[in-house]
Amino acid sequence: MTKRIGVVADTHCPEFLPRLPDQLFDALRGVDLIIHAGDVNSAQTLAALEAIAPVEVVAGDHDPGSVGWPSSREIAVDGRRIAIVHGNRSRWIEEPETLMWTLSLGAYKPHKGLPHSLRRRFDRSDVIVFGHVHRPHIETIEGTLLFNPGAVHQWNPTTAVQRLAEDPGWFEWCWLQVARHIREYAPPSVGILEVSPTGIIPEIIPLDKPNSEQVS
Repeated sequence: MTKRIGVVADTHCPEFLPRLPDQLFDALRGVDLIIHAGDVNSAQTLAALEAIAPVEVVAGDHDPGSVGWPSSREIAVDGRRIAIVHGNRSRWIEEPETLMWTLSLGAYKPHKGLPHSLRRRFDRSDVIVFGHVHRPHIETIEGTLLFNPGAVHQWNPTTAVQRLAEDPGWFEWCWLQVARHIREYAPPSVGILEVSPTGIIPEIIPLDKPNSEQVS
């Protein structure tokens, strides 16, 4: 029997999103389980997802430590081992990557080595689900599926201007002055994993239509 798993990451709600988009609930309707790969942002966001299906969650770098979620976990679904991790690493790695992405207005794709790093870390898993990079990713490395559903919240000119209107701190304000001119960005998205005795099928589901400047 096939199990449908909804995969979500980087909701950043209510940090950057006031509420989860309606399209998310449409995309996840009927799933048997939801995996959230971190940067949930609040217990209320998690509760909204739990109204759809049971949720397996890990903490991201934007989740408060008080929530008590683990930084990683491994679950089994019909005999398949699935590792879940957000994917954030040391600031010595993170900050230069973010700077390059910002200054290139999205043309630079950061964290290219992350899937291989996660494969070495979770070398016994059939699937590794991760978030953090805000970019959909499907790749098989040495028999292990690396799956990133993309992000529910995406930085683009519209979301950057909306955040500026919320009077952020001076450092974020400076960053947003550049980010509001970003030219290459993915649309918000979630994922589906169909797990059956014969295999695992991943799917990315955009939550809105990409425009001419967006790059998946």
